Amino acid sequence: MNPIVQPGSSIPLNSRSRMRAAEGIGMTFIKKSFRKTGDGAVAAEASSYIDLAELALEEEGIALGEPVEHLVRVAEIYRYEDVGDLTTHVYNGSILLVDFSAIGNDELAVKRVTAELKNCARDCGGDVAVVAKNLLMATPSGIKIDRNKIKGAY
Repeated sequence: MNPIVQPGSSIPLNSRSRMRAAEGIGMTFIKKSFRKTGDGAVAAEASSYIDLAELALEEEGIALGEPVEHLVRVAEIYRYEDVGDLTTHVYNGSILLVDFSAIGNDELAVKRVTAELKNCARDCGGDVAVVAKNLLMATPSGIKIDRNKIKGAY
C-alpha cells in the first residue's frame, strides 16, 4: 500500500516507511539512526565514512614510487601579485587550474593575470584557456587544451 500525500496534510506511513508524494516530490528516509556521544551531541556513524587522505591506491604512480611526469595543480588567486608563484609550476611541467573568482569583478586584474599566464605558456610552449566562468587552465609544453566541449547524448 502506497498512500498518496496531499499537500498540507499529515503524512501517513505504511509498515515499510515508504511513501509517495502527490506532486512527484521524492523524499528520503535515514536508514541508520544517529547515536548520542558522551556530551549529549548527536553524531553519525563514523564507520560509514572513508578518509580519502589516508587512502592510498596501488594503481597510483605515487604509491608505487614511479616518477610523475605531470601534476595537476589547483590554485586560487586573490591578487595579481600571486601569479608569480603560480607560473613556476607551469615552468616545472605541472598543469595549473586557477580559480580567479576572488578577482572576477576586477576586470583589469583578470586581464593582467590572463596575460601573465599567456606569456608563461608561450615561453614554455604550453597552452592557456578559460574552461569555466572563473576557471583558467594553463598547461606546459606537450599538452594542449581542446576548446570543444564534450556533450552527452540526451
